[in-house]
Amino acid sequence: MPTARIAPLTARKAWRALLDHHKTVSRVHLKKLFEDDAARGERMTVEAAGLFLDYSKNRITGETLDLLVQLAEESELRKRIDAMFAGEKINVTEDRAVLHTALRSPKDASILFNGENVVPRVHAVLDKMAGFANRVRTGEWKGYTGKRILNVINVGIGGSDLGPVMAYEALKYYSDRSITFRFVSNIDGSDFSEAVRDLNPCETLFIVSSKTFTTLETMTNAHAARDWLLAALGRDLNAVGKHFVAVSTNRAKVSDFGMDSENIFEFRDWVGGRYSMDSAIGLSTMIAIGPDNFRAMLDGFHEMDEHFRTAPFEKNIPVVMGLLAIWYNNFFGAQTVAVLPYEQYLKRFPAYLQQLTMESNGKRVTLEGNEAGYDTGPIYWGEPGTNGQHSFYQLIHQGTRLIPCDFIAFASPLNPLGRHHDILMANLFAQTEALAFGKTAEEVKADGVEDWLAPHRVFEGNRPSNTIFAQRLTPETLGKLVALYEHSVFTQGAIWDIDSFDQWGVELGKALAQRIIPELENTAEPGLSHDSSTNNLIRRYRMMKEAL
Repeated sequence: MPTARIAPLTARKAWRALLDHHKTVSRVHLKKLFEDDAARGERMTVEAAGLFLDYSKNRITGETLDLLVQLAEESELRKRIDAMFAGEKINVTEDRAVLHTALRSPKDASILFNGENVVPRVHAVLDKMAGFANRVRTGEWKGYTGKRILNVINVGIGGSDLGPVMAYEALKYYSDRSITFRFVSNIDGSDFSEAVRDLNPCETLFIVSSKTFTTLETMTNAHAARDWLLAALGRDLNAVGKHFVAVSTNRAKVSDFGMDSENIFEFRDWVGGRYSMDSAIGLSTMIAIGPDNFRAMLDGFHEMDEHFRTAPFEKNIPVVMGLLAIWYNNFFGAQTVAVLPYEQYLKRFPAYLQQLTMESNGKRVTLEGNEAGYDTGPIYWGEPGTNGQHSFYQLIHQGTRLIPCDFIAFASPLNPLGRHHDILMANLFAQTEALAFGKTAEEVKADGVEDWLAPHRVFEGNRPSNTIFAQRLTPETLGKLVALYEHSVFTQGAIWDIDSFDQWGVELGKALAQRIIPELENTAEPGLSHDSSTNNLIRRYRMMKEAL
């Protein structure tokens, strides 16, 4: 068991100073902060790695940021960053290194793990992926009947699904439109059925992504896919190797499934699922956008990695965003963060961040196994603008809960269409302005609104937001954005003194499900020993199932 290295979070000098500081700053409106500092909007910005962050519309002063940086230093954030990049086993509960940053390192880099430079193996896998992707994209790879592959279905769940789905949607502009891409993850049979409903098995390739090749949902869907294929191809098991490839480390089980061992793409146990979209898990992404674009995405990741690793904290975009998240979560009691991309291609980005942030920092005990005694990971959620403006923005503007927001925008549209992009950007700028400054009762009445209606038309303002700006959504930019949030999550976890890289919270439900499955499937009435609610629900399900 690890031993305590530094003072508990709430005993750190900067934490106590922030508690006192909050009492003052929380009473100051953003309108006042801007009135007192004419240069605030230019000064409270950071630009690096092709991203521009405006954090001026946050309820902070220069002193706030200084104290938050001091908290990071007292929390030994720099030491933890160095340990991660050095391949130390910072995932303490699983005794693993955390080296997803090695996945995007250049070929000439040297990153040692147990005395081995892991970079050559990373690039060997990338080269193998590129060769396969090119064969599929050019039509050289043929299905069992000699037909070209026109459909690629990624079968996975969690990080083996959310990353590839998000990346495909985000980079669809750059994808090969002659190939249809679909993604199956849910154990609900409707997910698989709808994915294959209009496809020709002879033209379909499945990528089965499971590190152990035992994941219940993934393997259940993989067997359904194999049955679907073989039903169309005369039950010839030789067909499997032409229509299935695997991203896995379990060669024996992959071979037993019927796949060619040459078509196994490996990744290492120092890559967590939610950090794996730039590993072999991204094979579907590479097929969609091509190896060159995939490598450009890796370059973007690496550029943000280097910025995070080397920049001073006050000019470090992931650190600043992580510290602001701490500020609202722990001192203002904000329970959620809204991520609002004003780019339709990023429609799955908030869903991707839900796993990245909440699986990483949804922890209640510290590295030493003690109760944290303070709030850790907030809830992340969101939708693209402007759709969200006609949905949940009402609550953000006039509700009783404080919801910090991250707005993401691009100066150049991928699909220029009349006035669309100017209108889109005008909405983004207007929303951040309205959230920050609101509209007073006096301003409402000056517009001629009757007294009885005025309270309903008042906007309190003082609602914080970040704006993340880039020139254009490219593969490289997507890599930078994902790495930005990865490292912001790391920053928060380091300060909370939790393990951001394990996920034991998903295990209990999975284990109980394995116990319940035979109780639902057995023809004989099973003896049940769950709680009265679960027992009753199982009996009710069996009764309704038998009535069909």
